[in-house]
Amino acid sequence: MAASKTNRRASGVLPSGLADGSVYRTLLVFFRVVGMSLRSLWAFKLRSVFVISATALGIASLTIIVASVDGAQKKAREITDFFGPEAIFLLGGDVFNRSVGMRTNTLTWDDARQLRRSLPGARFVVPMRGKGGQVAKAGNKNAEVGVVVGTTANYAESWNWPLEEGRDISTEDVDTSARVALLGDMVSKKLFGDESPVGRHVRIGQVPFVVIGKLIERGLTSGGGHGSVDDRVIVPLTTLTKRFNLDRKFFRALRIKYMDAENMPGRVENLRSFLRYLHHLQPGEKDDFTILTADEILKFLSMLKGGLVAFLGVTAGVAILVGGFVLANLFYLSVSERRSEIGLRRAFGARSSAILLQFLGEAVLLTIVGAFIGLALGMGMAQFLERLDILKIELSWRIFFIAMAASVAIGIVFGLRPARQAAQLDPIEALRS
Repeated sequence: MAASKTNRRASGVLPSGLADGSVYRTLLVFFRVVGMSLRSLWAFKLRSVFVISATALGIASLTIIVASVDGAQKKAREITDFFGPEAIFLLGGDVFNRSVGMRTNTLTWDDARQLRRSLPGARFVVPMRGKGGQVAKAGNKNAEVGVVVGTTANYAESWNWPLEEGRDISTEDVDTSARVALLGDMVSKKLFGDESPVGRHVRIGQVPFVVIGKLIERGLTSGGGHGSVDDRVIVPLTTLTKRFNLDRKFFRALRIKYMDAENMPGRVENLRSFLRYLHHLQPGEKDDFTILTADEILKFLSMLKGGLVAFLGVTAGVAILVGGFVLANLFYLSVSERRSEIGLRRAFGARSSAILLQFLGEAVLLTIVGAFIGLALGMGMAQFLERLDILKIELSWRIFFIAMAASVAIGIVFGLRPARQAAQLDPIEALRS
């Protein structure tokens, strides 16, 4: 038995758990390659720093683009959820094809009444108008309001916007031009802090109002330059037009909410035909209104996201290519400087594949270190841009895996040719040099 064990060791046979030694040899080669790569990188510190820095900048750019695209997708979902798949937003004038002299005041109270009576499946038809540049006052506190919105009954429910406390605008408020108001979360905090605003008095311009409710915080950015959707005050439309001397015949927009989201394209065409009839538009004439649905908003946001991806993608691609070229050039220089080392190793029996693996290992190790630094740098820059309201950022584990895959790809793609050049060196010529 002892002789058998001796013969097995002499012939290089390992225990069956290591499957004829192939796994053991693979691990041994791997750790040797890693060890030699680390020693070589430590010997050429400045060169390693250059490669790591170039890779880190590329990965930082990639981190920002992935985080911003994910953030844009999340923002698009939030906006479409807020808008509602069963709703239509109708604007006066053709906002997509504006021409000189085009009217934007084309929606009337008669339009709203006809739509309430004639649109099948419509649950709410809510006219709206806004006025910006107002200051709200409560006691000794002032707050600039993004927009004062005039509306009819059921504003909160029509926008799927729950009240934190209080009640919504009612039909009686509209009929009597009552001086009552709903406060957005931001305005409420500016004027009353964490206290309840319901029942308190606020003055908008020179007009006093009683607060009847407070909307929950949405945290979304509105269009039209009004900032956050929470930075608003909602009052009866009749009160807005009377107290602020606005045109009483026309309003700017209509919010139409249906019972369900079935056949929205058919409902849009039905609404378009009916409005053209009400506005006496002839065949061939352009619409004097704009119909927006959740699908239209999603298409518009997808266009914006596509532009963002293209711009940041080119930036990240250029940064990664620069990092790769820096790596390749420095490794070509490294091969030239280490010819005698390579020649000695080949003379002592090292295979070409071992030289190839060592140089590739050095390249990949550097790019992985650069990836970790680039991830930290990219996430820091992304959060800074989000705080400046330049980009909406969403950080996830997907960014980590993409960064790691990209860094390994950079190391292999740009490090392969220098590694092959090192592996193909003739040992005699290398030592003679």
